[in-house]
Amino acid sequence: MPFRYRLQKVLEFRIRKKEEQLLVVQKAQQAVLLAEENIRKNEEEIESTKNNMRNADPMMYESYDNYLKHLWEKAEQLEAARVEAQKVLDEETAKLVKLEQGVKVLEKHKEKHKEAYIEEEKKTELKTYSELGVTRFFRQNQERIEEENEILKQLEEIDGGS
Repeated sequence: MPFRYRLQKVLEFRIRKKEEQLLVVQKAQQAVLLAEENIRKNEEEIESTKNNMRNADPMMYESYDNYLKHLWEKAEQLEAARVEAQKVLDEETAKLVKLEQGVKVLEKHKEKHKEAYIEEEKKTELKTYSELGVTRFFRQNQERIEEENEILKQLEEIDGGS
């Protein structure tokens, strides 16, 4: 009889949940990377605006200052969004770790039960072989005794006949 783990459905459910959570973590990682990319683009825009301001007409300085102020505010908003995305990523990663631990616990439990099952099968097999060996020994012993009895009868017949 093959090994059947009684909690196999629970294990499969936990594995499915872990895989789903892994997808959520990957999406959260993408959100963090996107936020970091937006921050980098904004910083490039700030640098390019500063460089353009140096070459611009002095009459345009106020416009450049207003635009730079807008970009710095945008940078603060992007950083806040990145922090929030990182926070979500950390939470989702913690959930994933917890789900992975649950799967590992059940897999370890399954492995222990499988080892116990295999050990029990070996014991049963050894017992069967032992019983077969004992039966075979007695049968061979019985046959040997019968052969000796036949030889003794033949000897008696030979001795009795002479």
